[in-house]
Amino acid sequence: MRLLLAMMKHETNTFSPVVTDLKRFRAWGLHEDAAVVTAYRGTNHPLAAFIDSAEAAHADIVTPVAAEAMPSGLVQKEAYDYLCGRILSALRDQGPFDGAMLDLHGAMVAEPDWDAEGGLLEAMRQIAPDLPIAVTFDMHGNITERVVRNCTVLNCYKSYPHTDMYVTGKACADVFMRALRGEVKPVMSYGALPLLAQTLRMGTADFPMREMQQRTRDEENRPDILLASVFGGFPMADIPQVGLSAIVVADAHQANAEAARDRLLDFAWQHRADFIYQHEPLAQAVARAKTITEQPIVLLDHADNVGSGGTSDSMVVIREVIAQGLTDVAVGAVWDPEAVQLMMKAGVGATLTLDLGGKSDMPSIGAKGEPLRLTGRVRRLSDGEWTVRGPMYTGTHVTTGPTAVFESEGLSIVVTSLHHEPWDAGIFTSVGIDPAHCRYLLLKSRIHYRAGFSPYEKARVTLDGVGVTTSDNSLLSYRSSNRPLYPVHPEAKWPD
Repeated sequence: MRLLLAMMKHETNTFSPVVTDLKRFRAWGLHEDAAVVTAYRGTNHPLAAFIDSAEAAHADIVTPVAAEAMPSGLVQKEAYDYLCGRILSALRDQGPFDGAMLDLHGAMVAEPDWDAEGGLLEAMRQIAPDLPIAVTFDMHGNITERVVRNCTVLNCYKSYPHTDMYVTGKACADVFMRALRGEVKPVMSYGALPLLAQTLRMGTADFPMREMQQRTRDEENRPDILLASVFGGFPMADIPQVGLSAIVVADAHQANAEAARDRLLDFAWQHRADFIYQHEPLAQAVARAKTITEQPIVLLDHADNVGSGGTSDSMVVIREVIAQGLTDVAVGAVWDPEAVQLMMKAGVGATLTLDLGGKSDMPSIGAKGEPLRLTGRVRRLSDGEWTVRGPMYTGTHVTTGPTAVFESEGLSIVVTSLHHEPWDAGIFTSVGIDPAHCRYLLLKSRIHYRAGFSPYEKARVTLDGVGVTTSDNSLLSYRSSNRPLYPVHPEAKWPD
């Protein structure tokens, strides 16, 4: 047996000004050929599960590329063409293959193709029309009928934070291998709702996504249902197909897949209002945080979340926290390579004044970058290299680039040269900050922070700041959707 294994992942925020080029993929992780197995074996990734399953089947494997970039703006044509080209040339030149297993995201939008994953899968099928293809996706994929039409088996994460990436890959690979052996005959049914569910309402510890994902497990316990997936969708994308969808893989019987799909979609539509975040004025929320006695208290600067394409240098929330006098605050993290270089030059212990953050304009929401002038002390300098030990991306080596800790106004601010969402405590522990002994943990995150910080969190306050990952739909323009979307269009109906 000969199998092609590859990874190409990016969550594209079409409102983000952050450039997504090959350099950005290389900064987070771009591995090729034999280096792919070395980088991902033993990690909590679907690709690791694919490698294990292929090796257990004694298959010859070809691994042309494994690439992922931190969420940001449109993927540039050069980057998309290069990554797809690596996969397509391997399929064309190193075959024939008995199958392919791909670790994709589902929300990649590229300059040449808004349905980037659909484009890749379609191109693969043009080269090898009968090639069996298994795909895993992030729960935040904006999945299209084109994607489903061009693969054989499909599965997505059931947890958010995404702590089940390996498990998802293993389940997908198990069904795929059974199909290759002729033990099952996968058929799929796809459906999408006109529902622009918001990321803050997709945590799988919370209603309604908790119940939604339990229902996918219930469906998988039915006879002849092989896999069931609910995609919350990625709402920060102005594209024709965006929003919540469901896909069910059944064994041979299309009607079973369709019935399971409809049960999932019916439940989601009935609870559509529960997928919408309710706002609170920023000053009011910060004042409320001051009254909480338990600690650590997590403060979520969710509108500037790197993990959804935020610039990570919006200072609005930090400015309000300082204005209201909160102290003993660890901030993870502000992106400002220029400030890091100034601190590197000044050295540990130096006192200096910085115009911190605010380097990024955000024209999609009409916001200008506004640095915050602070005087403080350089507490720590680091190369930003560390390994994730928590339950999400476990074992993955990451880097925030040259990194510094700046102490000012009662805040210990981690300042990075590369974008990074703080889903793991390593963002603090790698630079000498113990999150267990801070009163406040101010995180530029939404839900993923729970993976690494739930052992510390005693209370949580969500802060509505300014950024391109805002949950305020009135600030965003959805011009490309192929139908009205709830709640942007409250009159949206389903079925149409």
